[in-house]
Amino acid sequence: MIVAAFLRWVETARAQERAKAANALARAYLQSQMSTEERQAARVAMTYLLDDPSPQVRLALAEVLASDPRAPRGLMVSLSEDQPEIASTVILLSPVLTDADLVDIAGRGTVETRALVAARGTVSVAVSAALAEIGDACELEVLLENPGARITPFTLKRIAERHGRDQRIRALLLDRDDLSAGLRQLLVQFVAEALSGSGLVLGAVGSRRMERIAREAGDSATVALLSEVHGEELHQLTEQLRQAGRLTPAFLMHALCAGRTDFFAAAIETLSGLEERRVRAILATGRLHAVRALLEATGLSRDLSVLFIDAIMQWRSLIGADGLELDNIAHRLIALHRERTDLSDSARALLDIVERLAIAEERRMARDYATGLALAAA
Repeated sequence: MIVAAFLRWVETARAQERAKAANALARAYLQSQMSTEERQAARVAMTYLLDDPSPQVRLALAEVLASDPRAPRGLMVSLSEDQPEIASTVILLSPVLTDADLVDIAGRGTVETRALVAARGTVSVAVSAALAEIGDACELEVLLENPGARITPFTLKRIAERHGRDQRIRALLLDRDDLSAGLRQLLVQFVAEALSGSGLVLGAVGSRRMERIAREAGDSATVALLSEVHGEELHQLTEQLRQAGRLTPAFLMHALCAGRTDFFAAAIETLSGLEERRVRAILATGRLHAVRALLEATGLSRDLSVLFIDAIMQWRSLIGADGLELDNIAHRLIALHRERTDLSDSARALLDIVERLAIAEERRMARDYATGLALAAA
């Protein structure tokens, strides 16, 4: 009878009065002591108000019920599908919406509704994964900024693969402590692509030079990254670089000159197909002909293997010496081969790369020295 009377009143009441009644009804449902029959009646009345022609009425329900775990789930699901002003509060706050509800909302919703799902106080692994598969960069930016979002390595990988070329997404991913080396390397490549694709930069330096600058910048960033990668992750990254065609002689020489000997050994193991123990033994103590055979088993030509052999031998001579940081393999290789006239074109090109590495090292040391003087004078 009470419900019947309420529904008759609703038919003639003004929208503002109906909104006040909806607010009071929702509060009574959550806060008042009701019998089972009364609670059921209140639920029927609120369900009826879901079809009210005035958004004010439905918004009044949403504002009261949205954050309460006792709210009827059916009402919350219905309100989450209402117009944005009404749905936003429910999507953002309602604790009664399940992961399945949220995934469904994300799948059928707009950019705005997905952003609201991504901004919830807690976002589960399943919901984060769903957003990574279907979301645009703007809502995934919200997800990555949300400290309450649980995001697995696989989901981070999908975000990087789908939106790693977006500058803001890259920045948010690179700021994370749980990002794998493989994903960092992938993002480094996207940075290099963005650099080489810049119309302003291309116009200033030319396409050929820009291609070289972007490639060397990507190589430098990846080599820097390698200093923090060890164990199984190092092998995974090496395989990723191999599949991407990145284990070129230039890149391997860059890594070797920079002292990334663990990575160099892992790369030779991957390219040669030989077991790790044997590769490391040959690189560390093998005779010259054994080192040459190992390098050429990776597909390296004889004219290039000579340069790699000299670099490896230089590292051997420095391992037990004091002041290792004062020596630079690139400088030593240039001193050994600069005056040679019998180098092939490919060997000369590789030596040019080594020389640029040596120059870059000199500039780095000069900057470090100047910084040290400035700090000492402060």
